[in-house]
Amino acid sequence: MGNAQAKNILIIDDDMHIGNMLEELLQREGYAVVRAYSGTEAVLLLERVRPDLVLLDLMLPGLPGEEVLAQIRGIPVMVVSAKVGVDDKVKLLLNGAVDYVTKPFSPVIIKARVNTHIQLYQYQMQFKEQAMVDGMTGIANRRRYEGESQIKWQEAVRFGLPFSICMMDIDKFKVYNDTFGHPAGDQVIASVAKTASSHFRRATDLFARYGGEEFVAVFVGNDGRSAFEFLREIRQAVEDLHIPHDPQVGQWVTVSIGGVTLVPKVGESYETYLKLADTMLYDAKRF
Repeated sequence: MGNAQAKNILIIDDDMHIGNMLEELLQREGYAVVRAYSGTEAVLLLERVRPDLVLLDLMLPGLPGEEVLAQIRGIPVMVVSAKVGVDDKVKLLLNGAVDYVTKPFSPVIIKARVNTHIQLYQYQMQFKEQAMVDGMTGIANRRRYEGESQIKWQEAVRFGLPFSICMMDIDKFKVYNDTFGHPAGDQVIASVAKTASSHFRRATDLFARYGGEEFVAVFVGNDGRSAFEFLREIRQAVEDLHIPHDPQVGQWVTVSIGGVTLVPKVGESYETYLKLADTMLYDAKRF
């Protein structure tokens, strides 16, 4: 099938013959295969490996296949079993299985079903990823920001790390739109986002579009002075793009940034400091 990247499939089956047959078949299709021979082993393996598809037998030593299915979340599971009862199939599909193939099986059917469910899973993952990305700029959108910022805040509380929140806004953006038109305004938003986001390289950084011409960022580990210098570099990088503005408000497009850095404590509210960063942004706009 010509996979650019091998997709991982977990086969859970204690029958060596069946497992070997499935492994060989799927490896020829370009998949990377991981094996588990009991329900207990499968559950432990799932803590370390996140496959793109699980092929699950029901009659397993130790933990039964039905209980393994109940513990799998967010991964498609295709049951491959000798049980042929209609009630069994309906029950398993209602409990989260995406498909049911009866043993003995046709290799052609297995390949077709596996390829279909892998493609569906990829589409779902792409959709979820796109749902977290701002379409105009390609950076994180507000939905992703609202989820990840709280997680990063709690990590900073837990480890006692300096935490910075900043709000950034394109200066005199309404005037720019009125002068050059909305398509040009959209291009400015995208250019500013690309330039600013290029500075947020660490895994702990998060830069997102907050709405309109406004952006928000959170980052961990900088003290107040280094955070200030970092944000000043970003402000200068945007001005150095030399995007022409209306001469009455300034020669180039610029941004204003307001931020706050603290070591958050248990019981303190993230929203309190976000509002403070927003206030600092509007203070910055006065200069």
